[in-house]
Amino acid sequence: MSFWIRTIRCKTKTTMGMFTFRPFPPSFRLKNLAEITSRAFPLKVNPNGSQVHETMRDWFMKFNVYDAARTLAYIDRGRFDVFAALSFPDADIHHLETCLAFFYWAFATDDLSDEDNLQAKPEDVEAGIEKSRQAFTELTSSDHPYAMMLNELPCAFEAFGSSEVKQSLRRSENKMLSVSEFIITRRDTIGAPLVEAMIEYSLDLKIPDYVFDDPIVIAMSQATTDIMTWPNKEQADGDFQNLVCCIMVEYQVELQEAIDILVDMVRSRVDEYVNLEAQLPSFGHEVDQELSKYHTALEHFVQGTVVWYYLSPRYFASEEFIEYESTVVELKPQSEL
Repeated sequence: MSFWIRTIRCKTKTTMGMFTFRPFPPSFRLKNLAEITSRAFPLKVNPNGSQVHETMRDWFMKFNVYDAARTLAYIDRGRFDVFAALSFPDADIHHLETCLAFFYWAFATDDLSDEDNLQAKPEDVEAGIEKSRQAFTELTSSDHPYAMMLNELPCAFEAFGSSEVKQSLRRSENKMLSVSEFIITRRDTIGAPLVEAMIEYSLDLKIPDYVFDDPIVIAMSQATTDIMTWPNKEQADGDFQNLVCCIMVEYQVELQEAIDILVDMVRSRVDEYVNLEAQLPSFGHEVDQELSKYHTALEHFVQGTVVWYYLSPRYFASEEFIEYESTVVELKPQSEL
């Protein structure tokens, strides 16, 4: 978020028109999101986090996504090793390395598509997505236990890649979605199916496909995705494609009120998840055991994500904010980042 004035085309349930963002205030107050989500989502830390950090840092640097100095700064600022340790607390070292590699790829791909020179160039975003798409072209059928998971990843990636291109197109057209539209779109741009595939992989879970077609399982997945993505947005990147701006437009409110509405939405979504969990049907003893492990891992991922927001300079200036019931977030001009 930044100090800016920008006129965009906005679409709400009843109108299509223009909306001008006025200069934001210098700060806003935010309630402790990690405290709100902790009622349903436990926190756990993988003890192998620091052990895989150096190995995977060197692995990522070989790709020369940025020059060496910028890559090191990117890694330090992102603290993706901490994110992996918080999100996959029960993975062994081998699986955790792969999960951290996934984070490096996912964030680098997403961040490059969000940068100033690519934000509103869908054709360039598509070209970047194509480079990742090529990694799936040589996948073949196999009896290897990971083969089925790998064959599911291309479909999940296509949804993610397509959503990134569409988001870039909306930026190029200065187009704003309604709140309900943005929520649905955000589930794709965050790459939720990719995350869920990695959660299964991290623990070598064997869950039949039909389980994920169950309406309650689907609803629980959507709830966890919403809870960990609604609060997510870096400061001062000049991008209006985020839920706070959508709320400001649709409800015609200022920044602080939009933040408060979003916090209440997160709180309600946590309650909905708890209610859904109580309605989860049985799929048989063995499947229920695997699904229980999956949902526990998914809950760890959600809380790990929310806590990581507070620990990463990408989102907050100080780790101590997580200790307070609420905190005042100082907004930075875009020129400072």
